[in-house]
Amino acid sequence: MTAVETVDVALVGGGIMSATLGSLLSRLEPSWRIRVYERLGEVAQESSSAWNNAGTGHAALCELNYMPENPDGTVSADKAVAINEQFQVSLQYWAHLVSAGELPEPSSFINQTPHMSFVTGEANIEYLRKRFAVLADEPLFAGMQYSEDPAQIAEWAPLLMAKRNPRELVAATRVAAGTDVDFGSLTRLLFRDMSSRGATIHTNHRVVGLKRQTDGSWHLKLQHTVGRTPVRVRARFVFVGAGGGALALLQHSGIPEIRGFGGFPISGKFLRTSNSKLVAAHRAKVYGKAAVGAPPMSVPHFDTRVVGGQAALLFGPYAGFTPKFLKNSTWCDLPFSVRFHNIGTMLQVGVRNIPLVKYLWGEVFASRSAQIAALREFMPAAQSQDWELISAGQRVQVMKHDPDRGGVLQFGTEVITGGQGTIAGLLGASPGASTAVPIMLDVLARCFPDRMENWSSVLRSMIPSYGTRLSDDPGVAAASLARTAKVLGISG
Repeated sequence: MTAVETVDVALVGGGIMSATLGSLLSRLEPSWRIRVYERLGEVAQESSSAWNNAGTGHAALCELNYMPENPDGTVSADKAVAINEQFQVSLQYWAHLVSAGELPEPSSFINQTPHMSFVTGEANIEYLRKRFAVLADEPLFAGMQYSEDPAQIAEWAPLLMAKRNPRELVAATRVAAGTDVDFGSLTRLLFRDMSSRGATIHTNHRVVGLKRQTDGSWHLKLQHTVGRTPVRVRARFVFVGAGGGALALLQHSGIPEIRGFGGFPISGKFLRTSNSKLVAAHRAKVYGKAAVGAPPMSVPHFDTRVVGGQAALLFGPYAGFTPKFLKNSTWCDLPFSVRFHNIGTMLQVGVRNIPLVKYLWGEVFASRSAQIAALREFMPAAQSQDWELISAGQRVQVMKHDPDRGGVLQFGTEVITGGQGTIAGLLGASPGASTAVPIMLDVLARCFPDRMENWSSVLRSMIPSYGTRLSDDPGVAAASLARTAKVLGISG
């Protein structure tokens, strides 16, 4: 009979969420036995891989979908401020690790890259004016610039304006201290740090069984995907950070909290160029407005990326559909996720999101010329031969039952906890990796409420704003922004 290893924490999935939670727990409870199980041969190969996401440090500096226009024409900064607050928590934690010598040179995972919003046409310009006016007094958005002057915008981002119709109305905002993050590199670095503290990372290990025991612990049955050797583990706490694979594992656990949840997979592709002249001429992440019927994650953006120290440009995403929940999984993921308890939710979501289905159908069959035409809305002088099409990671949007509205499609993240706090998992996508630290702090608070008081002093030493809102005090916000920018090298 296979021996059963007893551990304190089992982290399922080798992405940024498991890496972040393990990094935190290895500091809060150094004596705990922490194990990571990743089904692929390396960590950070799915959504955390650098080329499977856009690498934007999501702080709502440029993402217009975080501040939609209300029916009465007004805009609210509440969601944008909340997301920025979350990103500041991540930045503070990363800065602490750099200052402590536990992460290397920051440029190995984060680089200062201005964040811009860019729109055309009077209606969109009027919206951007209102957005800027609302954000101008927000402490976390200090330094945001606004312009309708083509010459100024050309100075900020030359490729946006080269060969553009001079009669076209344009407007842009810019925050110099935006960021580009290589989440693949960051994930690997966090796992390396965990390992130095005693955690063990097992790659090529797939969870094939997950069952709660009478004493409250969890029995994990795993299979080594190379040697097919069975592995059995007993864990006091399990975190399922398996990206698109999390839904199936949580369903398999049998916790009632997962009832009614479903997943809607959306695939993505980007155009990428490493043309040195183009790369040198554009240093920014430029976000526009999503097409009518498009999901928020399909907001078009024209980005500088720095991966492995090499700069490139990325444009997209071009959305698509496949029933796979992960890039490296099977076409049966979607049908196998259907349960009696979630089929009603999924059908209601389908009926209510026909425009989204039509949009995805159009994207799937978009021609190369249509893809280049979309790029030329941002870069009028774009030449097709300079760009290659690459596949991004799969994103599985949450479908859930709302007591008032029935089945709804949620474009965000959802933390699921069960078994009296002995298991937790994360569903959903954007803003995702950028807010990994506050999301994992939420997991800690929900699953270890009796330990939070003892942990609070350590957490505050690593994350000075822990338990507070920076935006409530302009002076404190300015000091925090300056401190993290100096440590991480992201000052404007």
